[in-house]
Amino acid sequence: MSAQIAPDPSADNDLLYAVDDGIARITFNRPQARNALTFRMYERMAEICAAASDDPEIKVVLLTGAGDKAFAAGTDISQFRAFKGPEDALEYEGRIDRVLGILESCRKPTIAAIAGACTGGGAGIAACCDIRIGTASTRFGFPIARTLGNCLAVSNIARLTALIGPARVKDLIFTARLVDAQEALAVGLLSEVVPDAEALAVRATELARTVAGNAPLTLQATKEAIRRLGHRMTREEGHDLILMCYTSQDFREGMDAFLNKRAPRWRGV
Repeated sequence: MSAQIAPDPSADNDLLYAVDDGIARITFNRPQARNALTFRMYERMAEICAAASDDPEIKVVLLTGAGDKAFAAGTDISQFRAFKGPEDALEYEGRIDRVLGILESCRKPTIAAIAGACTGGGAGIAACCDIRIGTASTRFGFPIARTLGNCLAVSNIARLTALIGPARVKDLIFTARLVDAQEALAVGLLSEVVPDAEALAVRATELARTVAGNAPLTLQATKEAIRRLGHRMTREEGHDLILMCYTSQDFREGMDAFLNKRAPRWRGV
């Protein structure tokens, strides 16, 4: 029997979890908010991935978003309003780094099935997965230079750079653009594109079953070897960059502009 993770009433069904025939399914379930992630959703995902690592009945972890509009549109911006000082910024980026590290080091193969927007923290989650498949409507990117004026932690920059290379990382972040499905396929953000969300659900399950049927130690060894090859700076080495952005007037301006649906006025301070 698979190890059972107790239901979490505090999650309010924002993140759904089920195991069927060796496939653990995580669904970001806030379609009304384009599946934007609350802090509790991040933590719940990490708990599930940590438990899946040690569960012999789970062969593969499949992550997806409810509906066809978004995989996950980053962190719920309203949660940043509680930030009062530099320690909040460091704690937030530390949390994201820890959560993504648990996802990345999960000993079971992970598959992201992406329909619609995959941005910010959602794109960070997808980038940590072993395989990413999308639909014709998939849009992938980190538009933070246009929206909030914050930054990615160096560990997340390293993950993304290992995936698509430094030039493309700069292009994505400097232009704040979202790449479409075909460009994402060409640069390695996606490995496969299907027509729509219905086809994605079918193909994701088919792919998960294929992976689940292969030798688990071969998959685990390959995944861990690739993880070890990715040398990264320590979290602390990037603290100055996080504080420069998150404690700036621009970040406060970005939050206010985003929540009030207006264009931000950047000042570089």
